[in-house]
Amino acid sequence: MSGDDTLRTRPSRPFVAASLICVRDGRALLARRGAAPMRGVWSAPGGMIELGETAAEAALRELTEETGVSAHIAGLIDVVDVILKADDGAVERHVTILAFAGRWRAGDGVPGPEALEVGWFAPDALAALETTPRLGPLVAAAVERAG
Repeated sequence: MSGDDTLRTRPSRPFVAASLICVRDGRALLARRGAAPMRGVWSAPGGMIELGETAAEAALRELTEETGVSAHIAGLIDVVDVILKADDGAVERHVTILAFAGRWRAGDGVPGPEALEVGWFAPDALAALETTPRLGPLVAAAVERAG
């Protein structure tokens, strides 16, 4: 993820990001987050959309940066708002994520600088993992869309 992360704390507006759940043989490629917020939690590879970049381009770029895998976009599966609030009720972070499904093209998956580890998971295996909110339904939708 590029840019100054301090600008995303207590923001005056939402930020827009893109993620991509890459599907290969009925399994989804996930990354364990290496940075806050939610460090150590399994998530779809993704990050902020850069100026002049489409959401689909950002999703593909982030997938490659975080996992070394490349994919083809199969379609948009959902729009997810992540809104984290402080104890005083103030919005600490607000990110709107365009979640894409993708079909695997190349690469086995290796952790990039923003991922602690990566792995390929069947949708029914997610119940045993600590994941970002709503990841289970997103993975199921991605497997259906890209499978």
